[in-house]
Amino acid sequence: MTTMTKKPYTSDNYFEVAMTSRQQLDYRILIAAPTEAPPADGYTVIYALDGDALFPTLAEAVKLQTRKPKGYEPILVIGIGYPSKEPFDMERRCNDFTLPVSEAQLPPRPDGSPWPPNGKANEFLDFIEHELMPAIAKEWPVNKKKQAVVGHSLGGLFTLYALCARPNLFSHVVVGSPSVWWANNAVLKEIDKFAETWNSQHTINLLLTIGANELPDMLEGADQAAEQMKRLSDKNILTDYVKFDEEDHVSVLPCMLSRLPRFLDS
Repeated sequence: MTTMTKKPYTSDNYFEVAMTSRQQLDYRILIAAPTEAPPADGYTVIYALDGDALFPTLAEAVKLQTRKPKGYEPILVIGIGYPSKEPFDMERRCNDFTLPVSEAQLPPRPDGSPWPPNGKANEFLDFIEHELMPAIAKEWPVNKKKQAVVGHSLGGLFTLYALCARPNLFSHVVVGSPSVWWANNAVLKEIDKFAETWNSQHTINLLLTIGANELPDMLEGADQAAEQMKRLSDKNILTDYVKFDEEDHVSVLPCMLSRLPRFLDS
């Protein structure tokens, strides 16, 4: 007689950590640690926003593409999620990922409800830089010169802003389907300010992606951001802009995440 026993699926190198920030905000940190020994300089690290949505796909893509003998160097994957475990926790992501803006400057939400509190992108950057990164570096040997951040939609807005606001924090920045429209395209003004002041020889690698079937305003915003960033190639900002054919705002996610090990090899 055939029998079947069910049990939760787990992986020995996947971990979940509860963190409370100095601002008394709770985070659910998801970690996929490499099984390979670290390179001499330490592990490359990817910090993924909306960790409850992005972490599983990203961790598996990294695991498959870093297999030896032909795979990329091992990568430590960190997903930044929330206690709700929702794939996209709108209350928290509006707070963490955005520039401050009044309700009057935002479009109506599809369900007609008010927008959650917003505008704490700098505080969230503080959490990543001064709390999360040091905590990870205490547990695993990391290459501080090769750390990446990836975000999608409002998360893409945040990663684009992070590049402009703290250009020395990440060597590789992934901007997926960015919500450039937020606060009347305020992030485009941030790019202009960054372009005026950035004169470092430090190279930043930028991967900006979008699905070719996304809404026209999303495509327009991504095009504008890519155009502005590509003008900075002579200032060591290397921009790769990818439109994935036949993909929409959600289906584009696996395409973007699968590209990351190759991007980090640049």
